[in-house]
Amino acid sequence: MTDDKFIWAYEEYRKTVYSVIYSYVRNADDASELSQDTFIRLYTYDGSFDSDEHMKAWLIRVAINSCNNHFRSKKHISASPIPDDLPADEDHELDEIIGEVMKLPEKYRIPVHLFYYEEYSISEIADILELPEATVKTRLRRGRDKLKNTLRKEDWL
Repeated sequence: MTDDKFIWAYEEYRKTVYSVIYSYVRNADDASELSQDTFIRLYTYDGSFDSDEHMKAWLIRVAINSCNNHFRSKKHISASPIPDDLPADEDHELDEIIGEVMKLPEKYRIPVHLFYYEEYSISEIADILELPEATVKTRLRRGRDKLKNTLRKEDWL
């Protein structure tokens, strides 16, 4: 990979990679570190990509694998507190919704994030998470149901 292509990929996908990782680890320091590790893997990757979308999917898969490895190690215990909410440039109501998405269990949070925030299709999410499409659909439905129940309780809907 050329330096120019790497710089382009970093600028293009750094927010996506960070947000996917953050949705797993829920810690800004760990998310930053794992994001850096993900891009180091890209920089040292010897293969090629069919398209920019293929590279993006590869980065997300590497990011998810890094998160899984992170949790398997004892390294995931951090002195940094988990922030109460994500910083966002949008309005306050959107911040609260994102906060509720972040409270979902991981198996629902990740598909919801990839579907609504990264705009991946169900089949693409299934490939990235290495799950059957039916499982992704079920997790999206259950995640939406949990969000609806939470938001109704708080009178947001």
